[in-house]
Amino acid sequence: MFFATLLSTILHIGAACLDVEIADTDMKRARGLMHRDSLGENEGMLFVFDKSEIVHFWMKETKIPLSIGFFDEQKRLTQISHMEPPKADSSRLKDYPSEKATRYALEVPQHWFERHKITPGMKFTLQDLPQSIK
Repeated sequence: MFFATLLSTILHIGAACLDVEIADTDMKRARGLMHRDSLGENEGMLFVFDKSEIVHFWMKETKIPLSIGFFDEQKRLTQISHMEPPKADSSRLKDYPSEKATRYALEVPQHWFERHKITPGMKFTLQDLPQSIK
């Protein structure tokens, strides 16, 4: 199956920089990081939603343990959750919802936020993207 190529850019938060792929359509968000075998320490995926709302994530066909940061309209981190790949014998996927309305979600290697001292309240910036995403 063909999936659209994702735009990528650099995301800055605190003293950290990440090379992120942008998932800004329903199809790209649904695909997420499925089927990937690895994710570098300073790599991630930024999910961009059309409006702020409660969002739900799951780890369907995702092999990498991840952490997810949920961000509000002002790009402020409101919540961090840790996500595990589903067990092979599991028929149900665990749901990872945002606690507050979310406009952006950032998936990174598990515990990346802690290793880089990124805490709720911090804001991210992006470089070199269309104004509609910034």
